[in-house]
Amino acid sequence: EVQLVESGGGLVKAGGSLTLSCVVSGFTFDDYSMGWFRQAPGKEREGVSCASFSDNVIYYGDSVKGRFTVSTDSAKNIMYLHMSSLKPEDTAVYYCAARLEPVASYTSYDYNYWGQGTQVTVSS
Repeated sequence: EVQLVESGGGLVKAGGSLTLSCVVSGFTFDDYSMGWFRQAPGKEREGVSCASFSDNVIYYGDSVKGRFTVSTDSAKNIMYLHMSSLKPEDTAVYYCAARLEPVASYTSYDYNYWGQGTQVTVSS
């Protein structure tokens, strides 16, 4: 059974840092492509990063490029989203997602499995 569980969200001041974790089970990062998405109240779900670890490619959205980075611990089946220089506009529920294709995609509809989400709030 495929499962994704996010953690690490919380309240942080602008300019601060936070690292989110996504623990996955039922598959390996070599088989699926992965994504981080976020959704703020009243807004559509936005792609933050997408990756194909089998192809060694990671893409970042323009709004987070240079501030967020993605890494994995394959031995523990964990994907991380390291967030720095956080801004109030980064406030959202953050989700990790897995796609049954090894090609990275920013389109949320391409993803087959989702975590429950973790809230990130950045105060000004």
